[in-house]
Amino acid sequence: MSSQPAALFALDLTGTFAFGLNGALTAVRAARLDVVGVVVLGMITALGGGFLRDVLIGSLPPATLLDWRYYTLAAVGGLIAFALSRHLRRIETPIDVLDAVGLSTFAVIGATTALDAGLDVAPSVLLGVITAVGGGTIRDTLVGRIPSVLSTGLYAVPALVGAALTVATVEAGVYGLPAALGAAAACFLIRVLGLRYGLNAPEPPETRTRGGSRDAGA
Repeated sequence: MSSQPAALFALDLTGTFAFGLNGALTAVRAARLDVVGVVVLGMITALGGGFLRDVLIGSLPPATLLDWRYYTLAAVGGLIAFALSRHLRRIETPIDVLDAVGLSTFAVIGATTALDAGLDVAPSVLLGVITAVGGGTIRDTLVGRIPSVLSTGLYAVPALVGAALTVATVEAGVYGLPAALGAAAACFLIRVLGLRYGLNAPEPPETRTRGGSRDAGA
């Protein structure tokens, strides 16, 4: 993964740290876990999507195990969340913004990695989304709650947009750092707007009519 352009690689590392931090904070809120449990779930959040992608395309060992910076940053994020969880809850907005950076970068890198492995357009977009949301989905499943990607405002949708734009630019022969950053920026903007204005993906009509809790999202 370090073969990515320097700016994208830096964002990738930032996103890894943010996912570890935010994933561990979610684990702290969702379950009573010791330091090992919190850090492990933070690392799963940060690295799980990339693991799934690499296993599916047969790229072993997973790329994030070949560069110590990835798993180290994920573990550090988890440790910080465990130690400072009370204080970090006061600055959730900056953490959510960093999380959006991770979502955006992972979607772009996941899609390009799949294309480099020889996959077609649709599977590459899908693996871009899996890279972005897979870790959080595994974490939520482990703590026994509905995955955030299925119940939280715009999350998978921005990843889908970022991955699709990435694949489109590659197919058009114009992919490069500006195109990658543009795709990541589109994903980031949609995610941040979703957070800011409480936007959600469409829900079933009967759910809206009854005024029940959200059963769908993404």
